[in-house]
Amino acid sequence: MQEVAALLLCKLGGQSGSADEIKAVITAAGGEPNEDQIAALVADIDGKDVNELLGAGMAKLVDVPMGGGGGGGGGGGGGGGGAAVEEVAVEEEEVEEAPAASDMFGGGDGDGGDY
Repeated sequence: MQEVAALLLCKLGGQSGSADEIKAVITAAGGEPNEDQIAALVADIDGKDVNELLGAGMAKLVDVPMGGGGGGGGGGGGGGGGAAVEEVAVEEEEVEEAPAASDMFGGGDGDGGDY
C-alpha cells in the first residue's frame, strides 16, 4: 500500500513515478521499500494514466457497501395526553461584595508600618 501512496505522491509532485522515485519517497518517509512490490506496481501501470485508473476505481466503488445500516431512530415520546406547561424559574445571581482593599501585609492605615 505504501508503494501506491508513494506513486501518487510522485505524480502529484510532477514526477514520472519511476521505481527509483517511488523508493526515494518511501525512504524519505522512513519506510522500507519493497523492491518486488515496486517492480510489480510499475509494471502494472506502465503506459496507463493514473487519473484514468483512479476514475475506473471510483466507478467500481459504487457497488461496494460502505458503512453500517445505522441503528434505528430513537423511539418517540409516550403520549402524555395534554400539552405540558413548562415553568421557567429565573434565578437572580447574588453579587458578592469585595473585601476592602488593604496593603499586602494587612496594614491598611497608610503610615508605612515597619518599612
